[in-house]
Amino acid sequence: MIKLDRYDLKILQILQSQGRISKVRLAEAVGLSTSPTWERLKRLEEAGIITGYHADIDAKKLAPATTVVVEVTLAQHQAADFERFEAAVGAIPEIVECLATGGGVDYVMKVVCANVDAYQRLIDRMLAEDLGIERYFSYVVTKPVKQASGVPLDVLNGGTEA
Repeated sequence: MIKLDRYDLKILQILQSQGRISKVRLAEAVGLSTSPTWERLKRLEEAGIITGYHADIDAKKLAPATTVVVEVTLAQHQAADFERFEAAVGAIPEIVECLATGGGVDYVMKVVCANVDAYQRLIDRMLAEDLGIERYFSYVVTKPVKQASGVPLDVLNGGTEA
């Protein structure tokens, strides 16, 4: 792991909330000149700490959308079973997030579809593809309560302010 100082953490904190900030404004916010800020930014990107930049999009402003959280348990637990399921999930655009979990279920997925009927057709296709799904539980999201992007840098850094 790369050692980060308070300037690196501040850069990360600012970029998480303002990904389109100019390098000059970023340098001002961090309290460094542009050149050292740019060097730190390049180092964070090259180290793989910054993995990309994106825009947050409100899907419901584009078209009606239904979000479903799905718990999935596989019938078998061999490496090939997990690999087959994960490869299939990676190719399905409606599955916007999939987490492998320990405990009672193998995966928790976040699925965004046009409506509940479209979601059910997706699940039916997945079951027909014989991906090894033993059972699944679906939870239709009625409203988002908290949606955070990024990571809690201050918590992960032992409470030190970024």
